[in-house]
Amino acid sequence: MSVLPSGDTGSEVLVPHWLASPERVQLAAAVRSALGDPAVHPVAHIHLQNVLTELHVAAARDAVWPASAARVRLATGWDADVLPVRLSAAELTAVLALCPLPDGLRARLSGGGA
Repeated sequence: MSVLPSGDTGSEVLVPHWLASPERVQLAAAVRSALGDPAVHPVAHIHLQNVLTELHVAAARDAVWPASAARVRLATGWDADVLPVRLSAAELTAVLALCPLPDGLRARLSGGGA
């Protein structure tokens, strides 16, 4: 669950998308592919770069604070490689609009996959 923005400039809601390792690899590959397209708008380019950063941060966060994700995995029965990838609405929109994603990953990011 995310906290609602306080209304301050720059405050955004980051929504966790719980992705297994293969899904994170697919997402990273798709984002890198989109970043190679010179037609991508510069602002969308920044959002896509932020997605790549969050993929690295998610792994680092789990290495430093493993208990939080472990509790969720235990409660849900998810595998040990499932991590929360926290994306803003702008980042998610850029990914869904610009990245060639496998159907299952697209559904999960769109809220249709469990």
